[in-house]
Amino acid sequence: MKKITKLTALALAACMVVGLTACSGGKKAQNPPAQNQTQTQTPAKTDLDRIKADGKIIMLTNAQFPPFEYLGDDNKPAGVDVDVANEIAKDLGVKLEIVNMDFDGLLNALQSGKGDFIAAGMTIKPERAKSVDFSVEYVTSSQYIIMRDSDKFNKLEDLKGKKVGVQLGTTGDYLVTDAINGTKDDTGKHTKGVLEGSGAVVSEYKTALEAALDLKAKRLDAVVVDKDPANAIAAENKGLVVSASAVGDSEKYAVAVKKGNKELLDAVNSTLNRLIKDGSIQKYIINHTK
Repeated sequence: MKKITKLTALALAACMVVGLTACSGGKKAQNPPAQNQTQTQTPAKTDLDRIKADGKIIMLTNAQFPPFEYLGDDNKPAGVDVDVANEIAKDLGVKLEIVNMDFDGLLNALQSGKGDFIAAGMTIKPERAKSVDFSVEYVTSSQYIIMRDSDKFNKLEDLKGKKVGVQLGTTGDYLVTDAINGTKDDTGKHTKGVLEGSGAVVSEYKTALEAALDLKAKRLDAVVVDKDPANAIAAENKGLVVSASAVGDSEKYAVAVKKGNKELLDAVNSTLNRLIKDGSIQKYIINHTK
């Protein structure tokens, strides 16, 4: 065996120190190509994507507000808003599912994901707009008084000392309650209501229809509700009539979606604008008040 000389040993050690590639022809080691650190991210699915994937859209409503929503002969929700919702579903290429519930629970149900939108003759109000986004308005209405045909009420002041029924959580509820209790501005300044101190009392009901039945039974003196529901209720209940003039300011109905749900809101607005432009909304109102 050939002996390794001291010089040879030093050379081998040097090769080990500088690395294999330095001793093999002077070629530099090639590092593996750097990986592209930017990865393509899949866009997050929106509620509209989910609706289309599920093949259905869920409407939340209170089917006790004719002609906008009521239970038809088949005991299923019908009315102006149901017609509107069917058009929204058709434009999206999905089926419509309807959840009927108490009006005062609609906003919470929408926020908790029990439905995709509210269509319930709902008025655009600043306090509601804090928790939901509203579509374009598609109906303008006002509050009217339902009374027995022996009475002649035409303004809120005529209800002094009277028992007044309203549907819980509606514009009529806010209007009568403020008239009885007065209002306060942001500074706490009190403005007296037109019925304050008169002995008038307000009774809240789940539906305007329930209030109307108590009116017929003389447990109430009047019911305050939106114009079209007032006319529909009076037409179906002999002995009840509607005031000749509106009480309170006019109001706008709109569809409500979750806050920030722009894609669905845009789709809803597209359908509503079409129905407004071609006159379908007014046709629905006429059809459901016959």
